[in-house]
Amino acid sequence: MEISYLQALADPAVFPVVCGLLGLMVGSFLNVVIYRLPLMMERDWQCQCAELRGEEAPQSETISLVAPRSRCPACGHAISALENIPIVSWLFLRGKCSACHAAISVRYPLVEALTGLLSAFAAVHFGFGWSALGAILLIWSLIALTFIDFDTTYLPDAITLPLLWCGLLFNLGNTYVDLSSAVIGAMAGYLALWLVYWGFKLITGKEGMGYGDFKLLAALGAWLGWQKLPLIVLLSSTVGAIVGILLIVLAKHGRQVPIPFGPYLATAGMISFFWGDQLAQYYEILI
Repeated sequence: MEISYLQALADPAVFPVVCGLLGLMVGSFLNVVIYRLPLMMERDWQCQCAELRGEEAPQSETISLVAPRSRCPACGHAISALENIPIVSWLFLRGKCSACHAAISVRYPLVEALTGLLSAFAAVHFGFGWSALGAILLIWSLIALTFIDFDTTYLPDAITLPLLWCGLLFNLGNTYVDLSSAVIGAMAGYLALWLVYWGFKLITGKEGMGYGDFKLLAALGAWLGWQKLPLIVLLSSTVGAIVGILLIVLAKHGRQVPIPFGPYLATAGMISFFWGDQLAQYYEILI
């Protein structure tokens, strides 16, 4: 019976649908991670600072990724299971809280849809097997990191470090690249941005990026190998520069206001993961 279930799941017509539906559900959970993980980090920092000062830790509601239950930030209405169905509930409620009718950000269903679509795409791209599983885990992690960094400029170690080790774990069997390329990629990814950070700081006296960026590029190197790092850096720097200029010129974004680099690294990493070889061949043709 178990074999028949696996055979049915491995069907090319079934596997992407299952992964897409799973991605929708995980996308709903990622919305919780994106909102709560930075709060958990900040509260932990506050407790550590209070302990160093010899003071009592500030009293606040205990919060985790699973408790308390999700609720409307405007009125405190607890979100029921029927109100938490990915995309469908938001559409049914017309983007408003059922209790106070406060607007619910469109980003919630967008994150769910993005997670579901990319999970289904990974299933189509790799087919049934460990490669698809790893790709889906990478996608979920990069989506969470992208929106957390966009909101807070944090790239939590709770995601970047396990992501790095998972990349090495999957490549123990040469799933995406050979293990030596993965190990060198992790080291080179970290050191590349570490050198940029210190070079910029020595020249300007300012910090140009955070340590989370080093760890994210190291994680991408562990998954994709050192060979893809130049492409990731090139893509992320180009897009980041264009967006940064547009924000300054069009949105009057202050030059002193930091622009998170993590979303561009994550996007470039995902593009390189799926289409890096094709882009490299296209580049060789051009030159």
